[in-house]
Amino acid sequence: MKICVLPGDGIGPEITAEALRVLQALALPCELNEALLGGCAVDATGDPYPPETQRLAQEADAVLLGAVGGPQWDGLPRAQRPEQGLLAIRKQLGLFANLRPAILYSELANASTLKSEVVAGLDILIVRELTGDIYFGQPRGIELRDVDGRQERFAFNTMHYCESEIRRILRVAFEAARRRSGRLCSVDKMNVLETTQLWREVAIETAADYPDVELSHMLVDNAAMQLVRNPKQFDVIVTGNMFGDILSDQAAMLTGSIGMLPSASLDADGKGLYEPCHGSAPDIAGQGVANPLATILSVAMMLRYTFAQQDAALRIERAVKSVLAKGYRTADIYEPGMQQLGTRAMGDAVLAALQVD
Repeated sequence: MKICVLPGDGIGPEITAEALRVLQALALPCELNEALLGGCAVDATGDPYPPETQRLAQEADAVLLGAVGGPQWDGLPRAQRPEQGLLAIRKQLGLFANLRPAILYSELANASTLKSEVVAGLDILIVRELTGDIYFGQPRGIELRDVDGRQERFAFNTMHYCESEIRRILRVAFEAARRRSGRLCSVDKMNVLETTQLWREVAIETAADYPDVELSHMLVDNAAMQLVRNPKQFDVIVTGNMFGDILSDQAAMLTGSIGMLPSASLDADGKGLYEPCHGSAPDIAGQGVANPLATILSVAMMLRYTFAQQDAALRIERAVKSVLAKGYRTADIYEPGMQQLGTRAMGDAVLAALQVD
């Protein structure tokens, strides 16, 4: 298993280190190659996605990423911002399908800000299209224009999708729904956006190939409301890049902490980039208190989706659940009566649980 490791910025190196310890404890044959992405790459090379990183990422079977970004790079031109490295690697590797599970572990029911009866047993999968939409649309920019006889700054972005882009992400979502409960909700804003009117039309057409999956549709503003009102009505949600970016973060917080949730970004052949859903958390970087569980669970997703190592993935997931059952918590999920651990100690606890599995 050839894996490109991109620790990134902020807490990225700390949480990635614990995830790699867990991976190596499984004693699976793997080759690890570390490279720079994000702000650390800008500092070292001036490029958020330098050529050497591009080479290693393209040669790898999978990529494990920590996190990118931080306020120290906010003043840079947009092309040099750390986030541009993340967008670039997704685009270059053709990682069009982002899978973000929002699972509430029973041990963390009290960590959610919603009532436990609303979120208990929550298990949602959000499938987000990742390489199209307004984030990549051209033309875009900020320029001076004449507005009512005076010069003003004018900003513009372009939202667009072609039919094939929509259809391929829908097929990923339909297949995922088929493996779960057979329910898929497609989220759009077709009442005002032609882009998502096409999205809905293609969703209806694609549904004909999946008669065993129940397809429903919901406008994005209503979906945001329903995720808070009654999140368990959803099983698999599929949506575009911008809507998916927002809804997946919202769904993550239903679970109590975004620090618990992994993600996978896949190409057409199963090659993937795996990363925690959270950001670089520069406010706690270097303090040894970050939660490594989302990154560890991202390794489980990598083993499952890219390497077909289902048993190994399940071992990691059982170890995480065991650690939570024992009352071990990092600061972001701590509650009175539990034992608070730092990043390294939480990694140690997962390793110990792996050994007795």
